[in-house]
Amino acid sequence: MAADARNDRSQPGWATGALVLADGTVIWARGVGATGAAVGEVCFNTSITGYQEIMTDPSYAGQIITFTFPHIGNVGANPEDVETNAPAARGCILRADITNPANWRATQHLDTWLRSMNLVGIAGVDTRRLTRAIRDGGAPNGAIVHQPDSAINPVALKAAANDWPGLEGMDLAREVSCKQTYEWTETRWRLGHGFGRSQTPQHHVVAVDFGAKHNILRCLADLGCRVTVVPASASANDVLRHQPDGVFLSNGPGDPAATGAYAVPMIRAVVDTGVPVFGICLGHQMLALALGARTEKMHHGHRGANHPVKDLATGKVEITSQNHGFVVVDGSLPTNVVASHRSLFDNSLEGLCVTDRPVFSVQYHPEASPGPHDAHYLFERFVGMIEGAK
Repeated sequence: MAADARNDRSQPGWATGALVLADGTVIWARGVGATGAAVGEVCFNTSITGYQEIMTDPSYAGQIITFTFPHIGNVGANPEDVETNAPAARGCILRADITNPANWRATQHLDTWLRSMNLVGIAGVDTRRLTRAIRDGGAPNGAIVHQPDSAINPVALKAAANDWPGLEGMDLAREVSCKQTYEWTETRWRLGHGFGRSQTPQHHVVAVDFGAKHNILRCLADLGCRVTVVPASASANDVLRHQPDGVFLSNGPGDPAATGAYAVPMIRAVVDTGVPVFGICLGHQMLALALGARTEKMHHGHRGANHPVKDLATGKVEITSQNHGFVVVDGSLPTNVVASHRSLFDNSLEGLCVTDRPVFSVQYHPEASPGPHDAHYLFERFVGMIEGAK
């Protein structure tokens, strides 16, 4: 960011919020949502819809989300569009003041919802400038504050941003995972009916919750799966004692190598049994680690709902929803593992499959419907593997 912004410490009279980056950059703003302060990695998301799902995606734990789309709040908020009951994102940064809701499904103003979820936000920020800075310099640590009743201290916020250790090496899955095993029966939302319930499941899937989004579990239940959800810390014995027909490795936040310290031995043992395995996002990354590949931190990550991905087997291109700051290292795959999907933005690895096991994974989120349904076939592929293994 520009030096004049870094050196500016005088709070304008209108400012009730601010973003302070670890390099000392101060961006004054109007506070929205809950009052308070939060520290995390500042990232950006290019989606023009789905802000409520984004804010409640457990994969955003430890992150402050900059929305590049300027009109956030236009569809309001409702209890059906949340991906977890306790949001793990640290806060949000907006260009314009929150828009009044104008959608028939809205039950709450977004500002009211943010306050109810204790999520801090700021508005009035030049998000295009901030996004360019993240794109060019990488995702920085930062502190966000909404403080209407007293002066904001940028020096203290800069210190907090510098003291935060960053996502590399950080295991966040334990923080967002369920604490005990439970059964999931809710199916996908349908117009005029809302969510349904699985009545006669044909298959039993154990889902390992590293920060699972609700709609992923719904997609599995919708295809006739009885879903048993187990915590991130589950051992191979914990998973296999349920006698699953298939095992699902969920999305989640943080560094896959850090979470993999306890999850990779479980995944490796499950794969060795021959049971079908499907992983998404963090689950994909840790599956790769279990198979012998490596992961690394990306410069600024992939976050948005317009990412084109090519299925290398069919040649088809899918429009996908993505949220990840780590990636499986290209060229680190062992000989029995092949790339199945690639990003058409930067050619990074977006999927893999094992040639001698019913095991595959993708980096993106096929349940999020940006295409709108371009990638739903992946759940059907998983169920097909389960049926073929019986």
